[in-house]
Formats: sequence, structure tokens, C-alpha cells
Amino acid sequence: MGDLRRLPKANLHLHLTGAMRPATLAELATRAGLPLPPPLPGDVAHGWEAFQERYDIARSAVRTAADVTRVIRETIADSEDDGAAWVEIQIDPTSYAQRLGGEAAVVETALAAAAGRAGIVLASSWAGSPETAARIARLAALYRPHGVLGFGLSNDERRGRVADFAEAFRIAADAGLLSVPHAGFYEAAWHVRDCVDLLGARRIGHGLTAAADPVTLEFLAERGVTLEVCPTSYPPFGMSLPLARLLEAGVPVALGTDDPLLFGADLSTQYAIARRLGLDDAALAELARQSIHASAAPPALRASMLAGVDAWLRS
Repeated sequence: MGDLRRLPKANLHLHLTGAMRPATLAELATRAGLPLPPPLPGDVAHGWEAFQERYDIARSAVRTAADVTRVIRETIADSEDDGAAWVEIQIDPTSYAQRLGGEAAVVETALAAAAGRAGIVLASSWAGSPETAARIARLAALYRPHGVLGFGLSNDERRGRVADFAEAFRIAADAGLLSVPHAGFYEAAWHVRDCVDLLGARRIGHGLTAAADPVTLEFLAERGVTLEVCPTSYPPFGMSLPLARLLEAGVPVALGTDDPLLFGADLSTQYAIARRLGLDDAALAELARQSIHASAAPPALRASMLAGVDAWLRS
């Protein structure tokens, strides 16, 4: 079996706060006089609120532009060590704007830290207003020439209506940005379809509930919509991982890490879980290819990564 850390791959689903190293969080929390988030319950499934509480504590420790820069640079280094030559980091600028001097300042800080070695996706929240989403989409459009590559919606999708965010995603699409909302985590397969039909989603964060509906699976496969699947994110919520069903239906899948700070696993571990579910090296290599094809990595890097996947499989 091949060494999964040497398999070239892209990580397309990673949030800024959730990308922090535990040691970095401990240092920043101590400086800010904040408690460390308690571990997620390991013996019983928890609700969204337990996750969000811990995430909010961790996010509140990020106080300065230097903190954001540090987290992004450490994330890139960790990703490269893990075989992910390309990572796309999702950021909600409203979460850091007050401390950093505005939403534009957050974006400029993130882009400078990424320095072309990672992609930046701006996100609004399903719990926020459509007006806020449209403002963030315009900000993403403004900074597209400087490296912002996509626009998404994060948080609990039950807290917003898909149609209400259509204008924001129209702004993003008109600017040539990828549309990458979270969908189908709690809501059923209809939610995934609506995000494709009404928001023009080209990738879906999670989207697991689509696996329960053959019509939706066929719909996603025909349209080539990639699901960003994060295996370690689901057991804490009592969810199963229908990876085989998605792949058998021909739905593109890109494995991601989501929030390794809270879920405790890097990208190679996500691939190791897929291996334990029965995927051989050829199937794992195909997952890596799908993550690269679905990414917004520069063409030369994408070609190099794909060649590296072939070399890994031959070895």
C-alpha cells in the first residue's frame, strides 16, 4: 500500500479557525486570557450547538492580523507536509473584521499570507442575512483579481433559505468566482439540488444527504458537482459516511479536513479512513485526482500534482 502522505492531493474544505494548530490555539488563548475549548464528546453524538460553542471560543483567540497570518502560513506548511500541495481556506470576514479594522483588511491580510500558495474562499453564513451575504460576495468579486477564488455559505444550513441567497451567488458568479456553499448536512437531498439550481454551486460542502436519493445522485453526477466530504466530521454528529454510494453513483468527491483543530485529523487521515472502508490505492488515487480537478489551483500546479498522483500509483 502506498504512503498516503506522499500522495499529491488538494484540500478544498478547510476553515481558517479550524485549521489552527492546537499549540497555536493554546498560545493565543493564553495571551487573550481565554479558556481552551473543551474536547468534543467522544462517547455520544452531539448537536451543532456543542460544536459551534467550541469553534467560537477558538475563533475569539484570533485577535490580530499577525494571528491570521500565522494560522494561514502554518496551515500551508502543515498541508505541504501532508502531501496537499494546494489548500483552499474558507474565511468569513465578518468574524475578524472588528479586530482587524474592517472586512477588506481581513481579506488583504489573508491574501498576503497565502501569497499564491493557497486559495482563499470568502464565506457568509446561513445564519446571516441575504444583505450581508451580498456584501461579502461583492467583496469577493473585488478581490478576485488578487487571489480570492470562491464564495460560499457556512454554518448550520437549517438557519437560512436557499432562495434568499441567490442574489449573493449571482454576484459571485458574474465575477467568475466558484460557488461553494455548505449543503445537505442536516437538510435532505432537496437542499443539495436547490443549492445547485438556485445558487449555481459547482462544489458542495458535505452534501451527504444526497446519498439517500438516487435522483439527486444522478443529478450531481451528470452535472459534475463535486462533494467536499470530510470523514472525521460526521461521527461526532452521529452520522454515517456513505462514501461508497457516492462513488458508485459517479459523483465526484474531494476529501477535506473541515476543522482539524476540533476533529483531530489531517488530510492523509481522511484518505486512511477511505482505505479502511475498502478503497484500494487505485481508488484513492482517483479521489486525489478528483480533488485536484475540482480545485482552483493554478494550471501548472494542477498538472504537476496530477503527474505526481500517477507516479505515486506506479510506485
